[in-house]
Amino acid sequence: MKKIFWKKLSLLGLSAMVLALTFGCGSAAPKDAGSSETKAESKDSADTESGKESKAETESGSPAESGGEKLSYSSDSGYQDEDAEIQVFIAASLNTAVTDLVKQYNEIHPKVKISLNADSSGKLLTQIEEGYSCDVFFSAAQKQMNTLEKDDKLLVEGTRKNVVNNQLCVITQKDSGTKVTGLENLKDAKSIALADGSVPAGKYTRQALMALKILPETEDVSKITTEQVSEALGGVEISEQSNVSKVLAAVVEGSCEVGTTYYSDTYGYEDKLNILEKVPYELTGKVIYPIAQVQNKEATDADKKAAKDFIDFVTSDAAKPVFESYYFDTNTGE
Repeated sequence: MKKIFWKKLSLLGLSAMVLALTFGCGSAAPKDAGSSETKAESKDSADTESGKESKAETESGSPAESGGEKLSYSSDSGYQDEDAEIQVFIAASLNTAVTDLVKQYNEIHPKVKISLNADSSGKLLTQIEEGYSCDVFFSAAQKQMNTLEKDDKLLVEGTRKNVVNNQLCVITQKDSGTKVTGLENLKDAKSIALADGSVPAGKYTRQALMALKILPETEDVSKITTEQVSEALGGVEISEQSNVSKVLAAVVEGSCEVGTTYYSDTYGYEDKLNILEKVPYELTGKVIYPIAQVQNKEATDADKKAAKDFIDFVTSDAAKPVFESYYFDTNTGE
């Protein structure tokens, strides 16, 4: 009886090995539901992952390693590998790059739990002003950071730094057949996806249209409504979006013929999008992304030190290759 039992057990083991080999080779195994093939859909939610593959993992093996060596950076934060939790508010266009950086940072400091909140910089500013718990703010424009620093007095002194530069682009779906070649003939579009004026990408678009004399001169271009932009473009249909990721999704999905987004947002969509124009800095000014630590009454001493340490990491030379891999320019002119 024992022999029959072991014989049956051996046959079961052999069957299991065959099954393992079958699914371990080729493409028979089912794909993960979070595959990078669902990029356009996942962009719709600003505080979820954008669906793009992590370059830190796919290109360099372990996220915190480069050439087999641990990433290093200098910091005077005083953080000493204590348990800490920090809330990091980031512009939607930073989502994939910062997600990679968090993975790398956690390889160095695994005791720091980092929660990301990604949305338009204007909306994030409002949330901070309303008392949302925030330790680090990484904005897509200086305006929102200036408000927190000068008007609200909510920044931790000495922590504000410029990190990357971006560029506004006019985009369309591959083979859309659009007549549009850039901002100058944007009126020829059948439909446009445009971020509202409180969103940095929407503000920079309005700034460029004003510089081209398409929109009238005004002191604060962010106050120009979407309806006014439409009128200036001859009544073209404009779909107003609350952040730049939603603008991108509208064009990728084909619901709008053209849109204005950042160059960094086109990463991963090269086979789906055409860049009609990279808008010159002469029209928009530099698109600088600043970062700073925010005063948070709910934070412990360890949280505060970890927040400062994370900023030191993000602004170090170790982080530059990650930003550059997602089409950000790390030369901010400083």
